Amino acid sequence: MKSYVVIGLGRFGMEMAAKLYECGEDVLAIDTDENLIDKFADRVTRAVAADGRDPDVLKKLGVENCDRAIVAVGSDLAASALITMNLKALGVPYILCKAHDDTYREILEKLGADRVIIPEREMADKLSLGLTTTGIMEYIELSEEYGIVEMNPPESWYGKSIRQLDLRSRYGANVIALRDGDALSIPPDINLPIEDTTVLVMLGNYKTINQLKKL
Repeated sequence: MKSYVVIGLGRFGMEMAAKLYECGEDVLAIDTDENLIDKFADRVTRAVAADGRDPDVLKKLGVENCDRAIVAVGSDLAASALITMNLKALGVPYILCKAHDDTYREILEKLGADRVIIPEREMADKLSLGLTTTGIMEYIELSEEYGIVEMNPPESWYGKSIRQLDLRSRYGANVIALRDGDALSIPPDINLPIEDTTVLVMLGNYKTINQLKKL
């Protein structure tokens, strides 16, 4: 179990905090709105009405002992920047920030955020993978750059093996499993011909997955 602090309980912050708690993680939620904290208290480990911009407040709450921090006040750059600097000064190992746009993202990255996301853009990117092609079935994000994708093979791959297709060299994609109905092969047999019923489970970066969906 990891410990998280989520600062800012807008829609994004509340969803993140609640989901992390549902996954069994220890979650401290912080927001300046006391009424909101009262309503949200039973959805996390601990909810506190406090100002995350105040480093003394963060110290009193023991934020420096958290494994990860989520700064979810993306519409207020000044607040996000100050909170991020406070978290860095306290030595929090990993800081994820929500940003309003690319300008916010660049500033927060320079201030030391380990990852900065624009949620609406990331959601649009992931949904577009499934909407723009029937080949992509599922996409699971592993990091900012890499993910696992389930996809139906293009017809040009039928009858060919993973070895023959040489996907790692050609696309930078690694086939980590093959699925045919309920049968799952891990690791995959690289000499087995791919059929129209085969589903490939592949690991690659976002650029690679975009290339694959165009095949």
